[in-house]
Amino acid sequence: MIEGIDRLNEVEWEVKPGFVPEMRVPGKFFLSDSLAETLEEGAIKQLANVATLPGILKYSYGMPDIHWGYGFPIGGVAAFEMETGIISPGGVGFDINCGVRLLTTPLKKSDLGKPKRLINELFHTVPTGVGTRSEKKLSADELEDMMCEGAKWAVNMGYGTPEDLNRCEEKGFMEAADTDFVSKKARLRGMPQCGTLGSGNHFLEIQEVSEIMDPEVADKFGVSKDQICVMIHCGSRGLGHQVCTDHLKDLESATKKYHINIPDAQLACAPIKSDEGKAYFGAMAASANYAWANRQMITHMVREIFEKVYKIDYSDMKLVYDVTHNVAKYETHVVNGQKTEVCVHRKGATRAFGPGCHDIPHELSDFGQPVIIPGSMGTSSYLLKGTQTAMEKTFGSTCHGSGRIFSRSKAKKSAQGAEIKDELEKKGIFVKATSNKVIAEESPEAYKPSSEVVSVVHKAGISLEVARLEPIGVIKG
Repeated sequence: MIEGIDRLNEVEWEVKPGFVPEMRVPGKFFLSDSLAETLEEGAIKQLANVATLPGILKYSYGMPDIHWGYGFPIGGVAAFEMETGIISPGGVGFDINCGVRLLTTPLKKSDLGKPKRLINELFHTVPTGVGTRSEKKLSADELEDMMCEGAKWAVNMGYGTPEDLNRCEEKGFMEAADTDFVSKKARLRGMPQCGTLGSGNHFLEIQEVSEIMDPEVADKFGVSKDQICVMIHCGSRGLGHQVCTDHLKDLESATKKYHINIPDAQLACAPIKSDEGKAYFGAMAASANYAWANRQMITHMVREIFEKVYKIDYSDMKLVYDVTHNVAKYETHVVNGQKTEVCVHRKGATRAFGPGCHDIPHELSDFGQPVIIPGSMGTSSYLLKGTQTAMEKTFGSTCHGSGRIFSRSKAKKSAQGAEIKDELEKKGIFVKATSNKVIAEESPEAYKPSSEVVSVVHKAGISLEVARLEPIGVIKG
């Protein structure tokens, strides 16, 4: 292990103050021995850099899918005191509210027939790829409503059911959205992209529930063995990216204005309650709402395809839950024995609230929040539940996925997309993508094993296994 790091137990490690100068708190990350072999020293340095930021509370955290990112590591979590703390786009990322949702169906694998037909239908219906445009012509007023109301706007427009909103983190929108701080350029990027999947690691995947680890909770979540489910992973598209780009410039100036010493320019930030901090938070929340509405619109398309192909009822495809991976939010947590409002940054991390917490659907309150962990095209995805341990250890947070081991450019050099596609098809996984280059970039070998990542958070108790899902077919941008 890297010098300056102490092992606390089987899966918890601590980065001692002094790893980089002026750390205000230690760093803590969760990792097994095998995942430690993939650990990037640069990601740990980023974790330590975050620990130098004003107002940080308890620890700078790294989840087992930690890897190098912009400013904060991906798989990073940090909470900041409201009066003295900061807010930073580097702690949220460019794809604001990149997130994932899981839909159930009443179908089993034998009902699907040839999955290729279904995957082709989905690929030709859900706009997919870099800069893809939606068939819906969104007006300026509709975009405004979309940014203010999130998934609620989409449901009111006919893209889903009222019950869907109850199964979204924050019920699918942040009240703090302030569209005055969303630029014209961001709006122009967002208007043609509503209801589109995008590219990169975003996907839509048909899955089969292969194992139930916690039968009682799986039943409450609406999931059963051999059931066919659909997982949707995407974010705020060009609008969110532009909001991040725009506000980074303002926050770089604010960092100097407020005399905040940062060890890395990518940690540009401002006090949470400063004008610049409030402007970023309002625009970020508007982008998060756009992303929730975007996933809701794609959900509608998926339901219509299943209705057409399998003659099942639209309402028979229930939403298990929708979680965000990239966001900053004001939440109440216990700090030094007192309930305290804090600003939690989760970047490549998932909220994992335990039983009895607010913002959990009433019917699930005794069990904890559903946590959805996607795999990497050819590997298992997981459904977990949030825990009280997460509330105490990580500000109610856990991992978000597998976590990259190497870059997209290296992945493209390591394997050919056509070969990967053939290998996956031999395993019964049909992949449809805009190009073989995309498949190569997202090769399963470019990611950590999802089973090992999930095993670590389960052992740490910051979320617990409920069910495992295996891929049958995937569409990618």
